[in-house]
Amino acid sequence: MLDIILGAVALGLLWAIMSLGVYITYRVLDVADLTVEGTIALGGAVAARFISSGMNPWLATSIALAAGLLGGLCTGLLHTKLKIPALLSGILTMIALYSINLRVMGKSNIPLLRVKTVYSPLQDMGLSGSFPSLIVGVIIVVAVAVILYWFFGTEIGSAIRATGNNQNMARAQGINTSNMIILGLVISNGLVALSGSLIAQYQSFADVQMGTGSIVIGLASLIIGEVLFGTRTFKRTLVSVSLGAIIYRIIIALVLKAGMDANDLKLFTAVTVAVCLSMPMIKPAVAGLFHSKNTTGR
Repeated sequence: MLDIILGAVALGLLWAIMSLGVYITYRVLDVADLTVEGTIALGGAVAARFISSGMNPWLATSIALAAGLLGGLCTGLLHTKLKIPALLSGILTMIALYSINLRVMGKSNIPLLRVKTVYSPLQDMGLSGSFPSLIVGVIIVVAVAVILYWFFGTEIGSAIRATGNNQNMARAQGINTSNMIILGLVISNGLVALSGSLIAQYQSFADVQMGTGSIVIGLASLIIGEVLFGTRTFKRTLVSVSLGAIIYRIIIALVLKAGMDANDLKLFTAVTVAVCLSMPMIKPAVAGLFHSKNTTGR
């Protein structure tokens, strides 16, 4: 059981990077960006292609991050310059990335067995199991969270947050909201691609389908974190989103251990997200029900 929990935490840390990217679009920009389903696979595809050809894994991971930045840029340009709705812009980029990912890999999947990955130095030191990915995941998640906390406290970061809160007000303050939306989408998808590259190296293969349903996983992690740990401050929100991804992976590991069919995981995730999103409506109804029972009892 301990090995299962440690594996879930390690994988949750890698997904937490993607969840932070989803947080930027879904909460900060107030945009439901479906590009992430393409960019997470793009990150895995680019990293796997270069690593399998003998490139340094950290350099390959950096290139994967850059590829994700370009994916976000495409969605941002479609939305702001061509005036295509944000949701449709993300869908168009996601569809295009499917073909691009196939071109990058040359086939539907690339194995990463017996090659050096970002986890290899720790494995060479004698660490085994989930510990290498756990250590790398902690370091990168903390680094990403610190950088995001610093960035969104700067003038540009505050302008992105203002754009997400109220575009009309932001424009009245002289902010170029189009550029801020593009920048937010670029940062978000860069993080998603970084997550995809690390996940591909963790599972020892990249697959063109690995992004399917990732937006729902990101939203589940985001909402679970917000419900359980709160969002009183921006710093606390970043921590909550990261912990939410870990909690989600632990829940998935436990329900699989309990005997749930793996084919039902996406249904389970969808129901979890729906319940969490409905909490603002469910809580008053439950409270009212208990209040009426207490009143009747008296």
